[in-house]
Amino acid sequence: MKILFLDHDGVICLSTEWGSRYKNKEGLDSVFDRFNKKAIETLNEIIVETDCEIVVSSDWRFHASLSDMRELYKVRGILKQPIGYTGYVKSKAADLEWARATEINNWLDTHDPKSVMKWVAVDDMDMLTWLADNFVRTPRSSEGIKQSGVKEKIIKILNNDIVSTNI
Repeated sequence: MKILFLDHDGVICLSTEWGSRYKNKEGLDSVFDRFNKKAIETLNEIIVETDCEIVVSSDWRFHASLSDMRELYKVRGILKQPIGYTGYVKSKAADLEWARATEINNWLDTHDPKSVMKWVAVDDMDMLTWLADNFVRTPRSSEGIKQSGVKEKIIKILNNDIVSTNI
């Protein structure tokens, strides 16, 4: 199985959509900002190309059950719904990158390494120090996953013949 650890803000919910939840009236759309349509298209291309499963590492996981998040993905046109969430590691604001990377590594540690053959984490925070070759950063919050070269890096990691291991 190939796993895509997916952050939302700055990756598929771009700065152009921030605050859009305040324009909505009810349901999950009143809780969460919109996903960028082109970012969804890019994510769907990655899903088709790699047949990856999604594990949500975004803080959005604290505001909805997995069932509700799956419904949100479905409604917003994402081809696959998340199979799970990463856990939570308490941290100070200065350690957010370390905490997110630790949450991802903890998720990997609790799953059979034979079933998780390849994985990549995509985030706008810089976690390269902790996730090395399995990390792709989206540093421009207005571009996210649709930023030039990002999709190709994700696909290369997930489709590479080298088996990834957790750090």
